[in-house]
Amino acid sequence: MLQHDGKPLDAAVAARQRWMELLARAPADLLESAVGRLAGPNPQWLRRPETGLVMLRGRAGGSGDRFNLGEATVTRCVLRPDPAAVACRAVGVAYVLGRSHRRAELAATADALLQDPSCAGALPADLLERVAAGVEARRRDRLDRAQATRVEFFTLAREAGDGDDDAGGAE
Repeated sequence: MLQHDGKPLDAAVAARQRWMELLARAPADLLESAVGRLAGPNPQWLRRPETGLVMLRGRAGGSGDRFNLGEATVTRCVLRPDPAAVACRAVGVAYVLGRSHRRAELAATADALLQDPSCAGALPADLLERVAAGVEARRRDRLDRAQATRVEFFTLAREAGDGDDDAGGAE
């Protein structure tokens, strides 16, 4: 389990981390079909969707010195779901790659509903499993497309002979 300041995280925190990761990667059409009716037209915005940049950092060899890899566009928002659509007082947070304000709103709504056990029943029971399956299918598709472009290079090595073949002379 992940740790913070050397202490094990609570199981609920670990579960929320997992579903927030899945919701951030979920396709917009899947979120719209599962959460769209629950989002409602008037959520209580604590932070309206806004788009900005984050710096991506990497490490040489996975454990070496850090370096700046580039920037990525991210949209974030914080809200309470529309009380007319669903009676949930939890606060939902979402950060998604790209510029889709609607996708961030839907992910934050799902986050709020998943936090409150009395509201979680409003979501499809298999939402996170469907999102995980969709994310895995996209990963496999990208891998298959990359493998289709893979080029294998074979090197033929000269066998060592009795004489020096590089000299080009007779024995």
